[in-house]
Amino acid sequence: MQLTKSLAILLVLICGSSCDYFRKPTPSKEELLQKELNTINWNQVDQYPSISECDNIQDKSQRQQCFFEYLTALIQQKISQDTLPFLGVNVDTIAVKVTIFPDATIAFEPQFPQDSVAYDKIKIDSVLTEKLKNFPRINPALKRGIPVKTQFILPVILKQE
Repeated sequence: MQLTKSLAILLVLICGSSCDYFRKPTPSKEELLQKELNTINWNQVDQYPSISECDNIQDKSQRQQCFFEYLTALIQQKISQDTLPFLGVNVDTIAVKVTIFPDATIAFEPQFPQDSVAYDKIKIDSVLTEKLKNFPRINPALKRGIPVKTQFILPVILKQE
């Protein structure tokens, strides 16, 4: 009888403590959030900026290439040949920093080499800003479904005769 009582008590103790053995600690919301934030690559977007002409392309790299080619061609078209003599610029390529904001607004900024003291930067910037007005709508880049700001530098080839 004593042995049965001892076995019963031992069985109750094992069953009672075994529940705690299988119980896993629940992580806090902060721990889960921090873990998720650490897994996100903040230097890359999930979807690059796009225009309606490129939206039907499924491949991400081809869609990106379509967008950059379209944007470069449009900038080249808007900066016509008659602008360059007016600016006094004798270059065949100009680098333009393009910033696309989450609200789909666009900003253009010419990038000048360090040794470009011969250019009137303010004049060039104002003329380029004027020429690049009224750009078609560009859908901003997306990161986890949220529009984000993106910046990139496009080399724009200026065709001179």
